[in-house]
Amino acid sequence: MSAQREIPQPLKGLRVVEFTHMVMGPTCGLVLADMGAEVIKVEPIDGDRTRHLLGAGAGFFPMFNRNKKSIALDLRSEEGARVARELCATADVVAENFKPGTMAKYGLDYASLSKTNPKVIYASLKGFLPGPYEHRTALDEVVQMMGGLAYMTGRPGDPLRAGTSVNDIMGGMFGAIGVLGALVQRGITGRGMEVQSALFENNVFLVGQHMLQYAITGQPAAPMPDRISAWAVYDVFTVKDGEQIFLAAVSDAQWKTFCDALGFADLLADPAYATNNMRVQQRASLMPVLRERLARWTAAELAAIFERQGLPYAPIRKPEELFDDPHLQATGGLADVALCDGPKAGEKAKVTLFPITMDGQRLPVRTDPPRMGEHTAGLLQGLGYTEGDVAKLRDRRSVA
Repeated sequence: MSAQREIPQPLKGLRVVEFTHMVMGPTCGLVLADMGAEVIKVEPIDGDRTRHLLGAGAGFFPMFNRNKKSIALDLRSEEGARVARELCATADVVAENFKPGTMAKYGLDYASLSKTNPKVIYASLKGFLPGPYEHRTALDEVVQMMGGLAYMTGRPGDPLRAGTSVNDIMGGMFGAIGVLGALVQRGITGRGMEVQSALFENNVFLVGQHMLQYAITGQPAAPMPDRISAWAVYDVFTVKDGEQIFLAAVSDAQWKTFCDALGFADLLADPAYATNNMRVQQRASLMPVLRERLARWTAAELAAIFERQGLPYAPIRKPEELFDDPHLQATGGLADVALCDGPKAGEKAKVTLFPITMDGQRLPVRTDPPRMGEHTAGLLQGLGYTEGDVAKLRDRRSVA
């Protein structure tokens, strides 16, 4: 029997101290934690607010804080701030996503920390990169509205935010990419650096393709529901019994396969539909015909045909239905975590894993999301504090 391969932890031995909240900052730490880094989450002594959010925020903490440790400090107290600085002196990476100027008040900005720890890499995750907007309060929805993404997502006259925290998550990922690059550079120079990532600039990167479309064609990009698609058959169709399914044929070869599989020989023979660009130009006449004909099938029947023929298709799924997705179940794309807060604390829930493989393996949940302050005592003792010292700090509410 061959020995089981060790799961890669390329960042094992790296210490990250994160002063983060909500989604963007914790995502940066999550990326590093999933790849094996020791990530220490510094929370206020009454805990990260996302532990107890309702509605759309209810999943934030367990989603973005697995594989981390928790220490609770009152940075507004001199003792708590001193502990934070001592912890950062042991760190390879410090990450934060507070308003500009906040960390400097506690001597926790890059300029201060790098004096005693010149090898530190400092990831600053903000709403905006330095410039005229940098002191504005930013949220994912704010930058989607001002950065063209909400305009592109909604129908004309009805800007609509994307259905998940795209800028927060990607902004955190870009921050982590910057950290990885800085680690390589530190291996050459021996010195750290500050890395910055921002919601607004991330959003502008996302809509860059539409900006270039205008630069090249002279035509403003229309919102996605009203866009001129690059492909004629690339849409959601309402079919038998009112079900919906996304179907596509994005090349001339796929158009032939599509017509042959569904018995549309007349459409295939029609010279007006001979090439993809011609079909795009004739969408106004082609789409009503396709919608009428495809309504004869059920979504399951069309899915079976498209699966057989290797054509692009997708059922219209809700997030909660993905727990039962056969591909995710077969490939181990979901893993158990123990919830640590609220009425379901201690219960198990499925969480999505980081969407990569390393050496053919998914990166697992090594530790559950931490309880608030779960690792405070152990981390303080690692800094040289005695049990008595820790008790006194707890009594003075400098730590929890």
